[in-house]
Amino acid sequence: MIILGIGAHPDDLEILAGGTLAKYDKLGHQVIMSHLLNGDKGHFHIPSKTLVRLRKREAKKAASLIGAKSIGLNIPDGELFSNLKTRKTAIDLIRSTHPDLIITHSPTDYFSDHTTTCQIVCGASFLAAAPLFKTKHKSHHLIPPIYFMDNVCGVNFLPTFYVDISETFKIKKRMLGCHQSQLKWLKEHDQIDMLETIETVAKFRGLDCKAKYAEGFREYEVWGRRVARRLLP
Repeated sequence: MIILGIGAHPDDLEILAGGTLAKYDKLGHQVIMSHLLNGDKGHFHIPSKTLVRLRKREAKKAASLIGAKSIGLNIPDGELFSNLKTRKTAIDLIRSTHPDLIITHSPTDYFSDHTTTCQIVCGASFLAAAPLFKTKHKSHHLIPPIYFMDNVCGVNFLPTFYVDISETFKIKKRMLGCHQSQLKWLKEHDQIDMLETIETVAKFRGLDCKAKYAEGFREYEVWGRRVARRLLP
């Protein structure tokens, strides 16, 4: 399969679904890691233009650890809105990558950049399969199933599916470790050690499903998206 992860910011997929994406790669699937926003606001001292270049390099390095392609859409942080321009941009992301499955943010996460990403992805993924909705690319051949990632720190999220990431947790940690600018920002801005946090969350999700480490997901439960087989690894 082709797995398309769509996060808001360059480190979101690593934090919330990195172990699962690594497991897909390990099983021989093609993984594409994309982010709608360029991360230009995530630092105290580094100027935005410099930060954009740095975070692009960090995202590519993280994706390369599992042989994934990194795609950024270069929208400034806090400036993501569900409008026609953004919808067409997201549709072309989907049409150009041909995913069999999309992983993205939950509609109940803590930050508007995350919840707006969810809204955009759900709408764009449906219209990507409509041939008469014209964009730069030809229509996708299916309306892809969507799985929502856990919320940050698991707040206000009850998984309905779990992925055992016991064998891929170390690579998940290495992937997040590529985002040094954000590890520093999160410590200084939010007083949180994100490397410790992802281990804590993976352990308590593991307790939910009798695994050492796990990641939780919810299926986008609407008509036209569900299939009669398990798609998560």
